[in-house]
Amino acid sequence: MLFNKYFAKYYLKYWICFLIGIIALVAVDFFQLEIPDVVGEVIDGLRYKTLTKDVLFSLSKKMFFVAFMVFVGRFIWRICIFGNAVKIEADIRNDMFNHMIKLSQEKFSKNKTGAIMALYTNDLNSIRQIFGMGTMMSVDALALGILAFYKMLKLNVTLALASLVPLLIVLVISNIVGRIIRRKSLLNLKAYSELSDFVQEDYMGIGVIKAFVKEKLKLKQFEKYNQKNMDTCIAFTKDNIFVNVLISAILTTIASLIILIGGYYIYKGATNTSTTFTIGELTKFSSYFGSLVWPIMAIGQLINLSSQGQASAKRILDLLNEEVEINDLAADSSISEIKGDITFNHLSFSYPGSDKTVLDDVTFKINSGEFVGLMGSTGSGKTTLVDLLVRMYNVNENTILIDDNDIMTIPLSLLRDSIAYVTQESFLFKNTISSNICFSMEKDDEDVAKKYAILSDVDKDIEEFSEGYNTYVGERGVTVSGGQKQRISIARALLKEAPILVLDDSLSAVDIITEEAILKRLRTIRSGKTTILIAHRISTLKKLDKIVVLNDGKVDGIGTHETLLETNEIYKREVKLQELEKEAGEYDYDKN
Repeated sequence: MLFNKYFAKYYLKYWICFLIGIIALVAVDFFQLEIPDVVGEVIDGLRYKTLTKDVLFSLSKKMFFVAFMVFVGRFIWRICIFGNAVKIEADIRNDMFNHMIKLSQEKFSKNKTGAIMALYTNDLNSIRQIFGMGTMMSVDALALGILAFYKMLKLNVTLALASLVPLLIVLVISNIVGRIIRRKSLLNLKAYSELSDFVQEDYMGIGVIKAFVKEKLKLKQFEKYNQKNMDTCIAFTKDNIFVNVLISAILTTIASLIILIGGYYIYKGATNTSTTFTIGELTKFSSYFGSLVWPIMAIGQLINLSSQGQASAKRILDLLNEEVEINDLAADSSISEIKGDITFNHLSFSYPGSDKTVLDDVTFKINSGEFVGLMGSTGSGKTTLVDLLVRMYNVNENTILIDDNDIMTIPLSLLRDSIAYVTQESFLFKNTISSNICFSMEKDDEDVAKKYAILSDVDKDIEEFSEGYNTYVGERGVTVSGGQKQRISIARALLKEAPILVLDDSLSAVDIITEEAILKRLRTIRSGKTTILIAHRISTLKKLDKIVVLNDGKVDGIGTHETLLETNEIYKREVKLQELEKEAGEYDYDKN
């Protein structure tokens, strides 16, 4: 059972259904203990020749009634208890997902995809088993155990007390072995997470593996992870089997002793009329003890289930207890609109857990409606700058201002809804092209998708596909080219019609003619709206209103193409390099 504050709330949420299920389960236990009474009466009736037709008919009716009540009761408790377990599993899965989408990028860099997916499969399954099978075992073991022992006491006190021996032994074993099983369960869950993560990563990088002919190496590595998962699973299973076998051996021994002692009482009763213990009563007692076997066995299974559940609960709680760092605690609800003025005011930033300064005293302003370019070498901080603009990470107070409002005070939903961001690695969902473009809409609209596909110059490419806009692009868009993926992503961003548009090197995979066509359209449809382009091509940057040159996390220069040619060495050197490439015939940056 799980009585942690988080998990306990579900017992309260579904208490009515749990209560109905528990009542039905106890009723089943009560009625099924009537069966030994009937069997015992039949045996004694045959033995002492007291079983008349009327008595037999009455006992038959009783058996049919008991069978009917057991059938109905089992149906009800399974619907209520197991049904509740499925509902709780769904609730916890929703809580986990809702919490995860609020976590910062840092959390996802620490928790790999395979390990996270293991939480949603193995661990949640263990939690469902605890709420379902665990609840059933706990109630059934208690109710059936008490009822059976009460009936055993009424028949024979000595035999009943002797039957308590296995229960006491099982409780001692449970306390000792339960801790060992819990520890081994954690090791197995960890091994499964590592295996899942390895498989997920290799499937995503299958193209690279094949290109470098590393299939055999990866197979050996897989065997290593798989072997570790198997070894931890076997170690866990061995302990579990050991407990069950030990309990079975104890119960078999006690059952044999009951037959032996009961037989002695019957023999003694045959020679001494003051001591009576009939064959029918021994049959009843053995049946009651047989009913008591399940509760005692259930304790052993409950140890296993509880150990797995506790281990899984800890892993899930570790995730749910992760702090949501990107939040609206400082949000000003009076801010309801963003126009597009952006100010970076002595912004410095280091990634959490790192001492390296990625951005150092960055200061410049972007006026609403401007087309601004960011350029610089790899690692100069361009992507980090725009990531901070959409608050992928928190920043210091008053270091980023939008419309003169501190970005930390702008409601997160308003901020991100007001910025259309095409990331450096264009991402498409495994869906139709139309669905990907209309991602910001509640429903797909092929006409709308087509409108913005034309603006991003990808409409002709889409029309060439056999199913047009209804073409499925595959996982992460693997079935379309890099340039098509970028332009579909741009169409998705343009549809948002946000006050601020950020394109992070989003034209790198298209040719110069296509790039020029897209930039011309952007100038038209984005008039009066802020647009930020991260680019390396001078042909992309030269016609923008302002260019910001970053170097090693610092602003090295700000100005137009002409101004930077005269004042900035980094920009001037990049222009010369690209001119040399142009002369060599690698690029034609000025082709229109």
